[in-house]
Amino acid sequence: VYTGSRRVYFWKSIPTSKYYLLLTSQGKEHAHVPSFCNLLDKMFPASSKIIKSGGAEPDPFEVSISQALLELEMNSDLKAQLRELYITKAKEVEYNNGKKSIIIYVPIPQLKSFQKVQIRLVRELEKKFSAKHVVFVGERKILPKPTRKTRTKNKQKRPRSRTLTAVYDAILEDLVYPAEIVGKRIQVKMDGKQLIKVHLDKNQQTNIDHKLDTFASVYKKLTGREVKFEFPETCL
Repeated sequence: VYTGSRRVYFWKSIPTSKYYLLLTSQGKEHAHVPSFCNLLDKMFPASSKIIKSGGAEPDPFEVSISQALLELEMNSDLKAQLRELYITKAKEVEYNNGKKSIIIYVPIPQLKSFQKVQIRLVRELEKKFSAKHVVFVGERKILPKPTRKTRTKNKQKRPRSRTLTAVYDAILEDLVYPAEIVGKRIQVKMDGKQLIKVHLDKNQQTNIDHKLDTFASVYKKLTGREVKFEFPETCL
């Protein structure tokens, strides 16, 4: 931007979505101008809160989630907590006769930071996307079980956290947060299919009881496994 005798350059900080100015005349000045930042925030699409792997472009639904997160960052007391956070993808899933829920994926290094504000964040997002439950899940990658051929090529041992079982267990823990899983049982049906019975901390029953169907449906969508949540009187 050229303004008379002064050239104005600006750049965007990713993933903080903050804009900075470099003002040059005879000398050099560096300035962070809030009013100009606000103007630029309105000019640019709200995709700054989502960074997809491989530099892929977010779809319209993901942009709407990013927009909602950006609005919360700018207009609420969550600003400090959300400033450095971003998501990697989001999708809407349908279950139980047309009901819908929103799955938001976050980077594993940021999962704990998201969980610190997750209760408030979920509440605010569910207001914006009415009649839809919102869940946060860490984005994890499953590595295939090594074979004889792959063992010779890959000298590094597969981390346990990348196994199918570990990833599926972690997804389950993410879905029910802030409730804790206190026990599990696997029931084998007559047809050979398995039902995982998950026992949750009873202290969180009033907070998540109305979402158990959502958790079970989302878990089946993500893993293909059937699960049932219970609140036992005593821990296993």
